Amino acid sequence: MRSVWNGAISFGLVSIPVKTYSATDRSTSVSFVRIHEKDGGRIQYRKVCELDGEEVPNEEIGRGYRATDDTIVPITDEDLSHLPLPTTKTLTILAFLDAGEIDPLQMDRAYYLGPNGPTATKPYTLLREALEHHGKVAVGKVAMHGRETLAMLRAHDGAIVMHALLWPDQIRSTAGVAPDDVEIRDSELTLAETLMDSLGELDPDELHDDYRKAVENLVAAKLEGGEPAAPETAGTSGGQVIDLMAALESSVRAAREGRGEETGADDGSGEEADATVTPIRGRKSTTGGTGAKKSASAGRKTAAGSSGTSGRKRAAAKTTGSRTESAAGSGGSGPAAKKATTKKSTAKKSAAKRTAKDSGAKKATGTAASGGAKASAKGGSKRTSA
Repeated sequence: MRSVWNGAISFGLVSIPVKTYSATDRSTSVSFVRIHEKDGGRIQYRKVCELDGEEVPNEEIGRGYRATDDTIVPITDEDLSHLPLPTTKTLTILAFLDAGEIDPLQMDRAYYLGPNGPTATKPYTLLREALEHHGKVAVGKVAMHGRETLAMLRAHDGAIVMHALLWPDQIRSTAGVAPDDVEIRDSELTLAETLMDSLGELDPDELHDDYRKAVENLVAAKLEGGEPAAPETAGTSGGQVIDLMAALESSVRAAREGRGEETGADDGSGEEADATVTPIRGRKSTTGGTGAKKSASAGRKTAAGSSGTSGRKRAAAKTTGSRTESAAGSGGSGPAAKKATTKKSTAKKSAAKRTAKDSGAKKATGTAASGGAKASAKGGSKRTSA
């Protein structure tokens, strides 16, 4: 690889000469040229001087700085090399931080740093080992490509990687981007996290630029004079998501099926059992409250079912009695009516027997009374005759 910048890392009083190499290769990305659609000719961009209208070769092109009054001030490489900046040829480390303290929004291009010369080998290795063992990243400033920039150093795969960082004032605010006052239920958040876990790990070997491959196939088909293959469309509805929970559950099932996992078990009813959802950490109080609510609800349902059953039994008994009475009173011909008629005739016979007994008792009493009266009369007449 060809180095793009040579300098040194200033680590306290330690200076480490390094060479900088580009860590990324963007030449593999798809790029197009502009053409004239009428005849297919390429569109050329010529560098023309606005004063004389003539095309200027690259060796005659320099740089300039536009002042506030639109005056162009010429700036040469020698001018930049004499700037009073310690970072012109030195990456000065300012602090060591945790990697999580660096916002990924600030990360720009990445570079590999390698030792420049045999004397730089040991201090280079020492810095790399210290960064890796201590779990820190170094943040400093460096002047590259005509400007000073922030830089972050970290250990990676046996080397030191430098990430150019944007300045904090180059990061725009999120004001007006994110929605406000949106309520998310715990069940939705739990299911979303379950979906995240179900997608599994990322395999770098499976990452490919499908767009580049499709463009290459298209170009090959056109060169052969054939028609490009029809694109394969996924069987997605593409409609608006109405039920968020249903969409999440379907996504979890699809992710697990894609990984060859069982999505659920048959509970014996022919339907698939619900997947187990892991509760969210840090939400114990909410989860416990939900369980208590479920237990209380189940208790209320049981009590309501018992009282409702006994109440319904009593009401059914009353209804049966009233129906029996009404059937007996109406002289119906059903079984209930026959039973009522039988009971009524039995009651009449009992009443008749009681009436007969009462009348017999009355007759006996009357007979005894009349016999006594006759005896008394006879005795009285005998005494009178005497």
